[in-house]
Amino acid sequence: MKLLAFAASSNSKSINKLLASYAASLIGNADVDILDINDYEMPLFSQDKEAILGQPDEAKAFYKKIGEADAIIISFAEHNGSYTAAYKNLFDWTSRINQKLFQNKPMILLSTSPGPGGGGTVLNAAVTSAPYFDGDVRASLSIPSFYDNFDTETQKITSQEILKKLNEAVATLVE
Repeated sequence: MKLLAFAASSNSKSINKLLASYAASLIGNADVDILDINDYEMPLFSQDKEAILGQPDEAKAFYKKIGEADAIIISFAEHNGSYTAAYKNLFDWTSRINQKLFQNKPMILLSTSPGPGGGGTVLNAAVTSAPYFDGDVRASLSIPSFYDNFDTETQKITSQEILKKLNEAVATLVE
């Protein structure tokens, strides 16, 4: 299985990237590609910019990566209750290539934050909207209080309850 995993965050120390990478590591025999959305940075989307630039190569490359994958894991950072500006911009540009940008790929959607909310608001938005963009959401999980539930030294979930839920979620990608 070719698995694409990334954090919907541009933070170089993203806890959501740690989570996406960890979740991907739980799937045996997967060829994992961990993306950094910073590699797909583009001007702020607008129809005016699109008229001038057309479809940027970065958006085309991101769309191609999705198309080459058998399954996707995305972990969403939450900024003021919504998507990060970096992810939203990448999403906006890519959806102009094809509104069905997730290309019917099975996916699990995750979120985490240092606080008790665990990025639940943005995760709910992502889960609700993904099917409109041809995402086959198999499972979702919000992990609250990241640093209380993830050991950054060993790079592992420490809560057995959360680990069980995460294992159940990733198992849906290989069914």
